[in-house]
Amino acid sequence: MSGSSFGKLFKITTFGESHGKGIGVIIDGVTPGIEISEADIQYQLDRRKPGQSGITTGRKESDKIHILSGIFEGKTTGTPVGLILYNEDQISSDYNSIKNLFRPGHADFTYLQKYGVRDHRGSGRASGRETSARVAAGAVAMKILESKGVSITAYTVKAAGISCIERDMETIEKNNMRAYDSRAAMEMEKRVIDLADKGDSVGGIVECIATGVAPGLGEPVFDKIDAELAKAMVSLGAVKAIEFGSGFKCADMTGSEHNDEMDKNGFKSNNAGGILGGITTGEDIVFRIAVKPTSSINMEQATVDIEGKEQSIKTEGRHDPCICPRIVPVVEAMTALVLVDMYKREGAMLS
Repeated sequence: MSGSSFGKLFKITTFGESHGKGIGVIIDGVTPGIEISEADIQYQLDRRKPGQSGITTGRKESDKIHILSGIFEGKTTGTPVGLILYNEDQISSDYNSIKNLFRPGHADFTYLQKYGVRDHRGSGRASGRETSARVAAGAVAMKILESKGVSITAYTVKAAGISCIERDMETIEKNNMRAYDSRAAMEMEKRVIDLADKGDSVGGIVECIATGVAPGLGEPVFDKIDAELAKAMVSLGAVKAIEFGSGFKCADMTGSEHNDEMDKNGFKSNNAGGILGGITTGEDIVFRIAVKPTSSINMEQATVDIEGKEQSIKTEGRHDPCICPRIVPVVEAMTALVLVDMYKREGAMLS
């Protein structure tokens, strides 16, 4: 069995390793006649690619998209869309000294337990580089959602212990943290760089809002739209938690405070995050994810080798000291994939 596919009627399958020939994706269930170009996909990939600033990995990848199938003369044909990005700047020798050691926080131990073999070069399939394929697929999904008036925006709300205060959505793509508070972003970046200079890393919180989503999307019981979004987000290696609407704050609220009352104009609040009973209300979908500190840090840590002997390890090489800025376009992509799949399921039910 394989865990490399996601979605039902709009389904993606990603392939490739961090230090292999490349990373790619096959998308099935694409609506025919959607106008899309390499530039549309490249724009999203450029937002995710490494080497954008001093707080991202120094790995230099152009992440140039190559369309293999499913798009002809600028429009989708309805057949499977094949996309691939070739790796250009992998330095596998960085991992030779630790190939028999289990890196703390990584999937080294669990992959070996499951498969009996693992690709030690940059984590193989467990690498964050796999998300480039998701972003490419998400770009296709976003073009489909455009025609439905749906917009998805994610951003950093907290990193390195520093929270955003002033909300200015125009500043998100103008600072290296992709935060909506430019002053907080500068403080975050300084803290990230200070810790990176010591060989350490930090985590944070990313929020996502999807506007213009029609009411009635989502399947009751097991395929609730919040359940599908939760699976999509937690399938990202750096994500350790998710909350919708008021989230964990609801534990300290009363029912009268948490319930979203209604009047003739609709909902008077959105503590539910745009989802009730697993089905969209028509209000903005709002959720937040907790992003863990990057596991690869340049500090001595205790571990064991593949024979169970105690060792010390320092993970050298090129790594993001904070994942938040580069996970933002990935969160948007995964949200788009879920929404398109849900729109297609709704259409199938009504047809």
